[in-house]
Amino acid sequence: MQSRALLQMEESGKDSAVVSRANQSRVLPRRLLFLVVLFLLLCFTFSVVSIFMIKQFGVNSIFEAVKPSFQSCVLEHQLNSLDRWIKPLDLMHNMTDEELFWRASMVPQIKKYPFRRVPKIAFMFLTKGPLPLAPLWERFFKGNEGLYSIYIHPLPSYQTEFPSSSVFYKRRIPSQLTEWGRMSMCDAEKRLLANALLDISNEWFVLLSESCIPLYNFSYVYKYIKRSRYSFIGAFDDPGPFGRGRYSENMLPEVDITQWRKGSQWFEINRKLALYLVEDIRFHQKFSEFCRPACYVDEHYFPTMLTIKAANLLANRSITYTDWSRGGPHPATFGRADITESFMKKLYGNRSCLYNDHPISVCFLFARKFAPSALEPLFLLAPKYLGF
Repeated sequence: MQSRALLQMEESGKDSAVVSRANQSRVLPRRLLFLVVLFLLLCFTFSVVSIFMIKQFGVNSIFEAVKPSFQSCVLEHQLNSLDRWIKPLDLMHNMTDEELFWRASMVPQIKKYPFRRVPKIAFMFLTKGPLPLAPLWERFFKGNEGLYSIYIHPLPSYQTEFPSSSVFYKRRIPSQLTEWGRMSMCDAEKRLLANALLDISNEWFVLLSESCIPLYNFSYVYKYIKRSRYSFIGAFDDPGPFGRGRYSENMLPEVDITQWRKGSQWFEINRKLALYLVEDIRFHQKFSEFCRPACYVDEHYFPTMLTIKAANLLANRSITYTDWSRGGPHPATFGRADITESFMKKLYGNRSCLYNDHPISVCFLFARKFAPSALEPLFLLAPKYLGF
């Protein structure tokens, strides 16, 4: 009897275990189904919200919140490495001119670089607004990455617009208002130099305007500048009314009349001379006070100061061609109708100048002033005459 009772109890226990497992198997699919439905509901809600935000704010705004975290990681890496001293991550900053010039004037005392330094040319565009000849410059720079840097100083009110594929993309620096013939023009040039000096690999600095074009391909321009023992800035003694006639005795004792020089605004200088200009305070104060129209400071400040500081490093000529043959306060401007094969031949006409103290026929690497309408014919003639 006892054994039969035990057998019945065992069978009853087995039945209850089977029932329990069956109930659990029915509960599990219900929970799984609930989770799947919840997941799908969340996905649907996220999709609806995303579509709404894209319609309201655009795709770029959706991802704007992600950018700061990524940029902060990049910035943190730069701040904790040598990169911050070699090349700035972003050209836009909030430094004042005083802070910028101080930072740019820092010079390493150990001459051997702890990285592979490839010397570059800094192309500095001092502009009013757009760069109408940008497509020609794009072709000039193409294939020469790592050998140049670009800096643009437009009027503060102008909003630069270049596609991300352009060499001019994000090459604008913080700018200020400039006036022709005033010290603000020289300040803008110093601002370009200072920002370019922040890239330790920039060795040569060329000042250009939106109306300038290159006359040779990049390879030729690079070798011409690199191999020169002198910097190309005009600094001549003009005894006439537009030279010494603009001198004021108030410039003494910093500048004697025998040191007074005049030259073109458009120059090419090396890193050493760029540092002289950026770190200067003494001459800047004198020229600000005592060289005002009809003394045009952009024609006298840099030529005079560099003659005093390093006359032996100056070629005393510009490498930017300008046509003054038509007379007046401004040089000739060339438009579509002017750009012909005969014009191009004349542009490269018989010339003679000194290069490393020896006569040479190639005296200009750039030319101005070219109107926006000149772009199309220049583009067509570039392969034959400009070499690119």
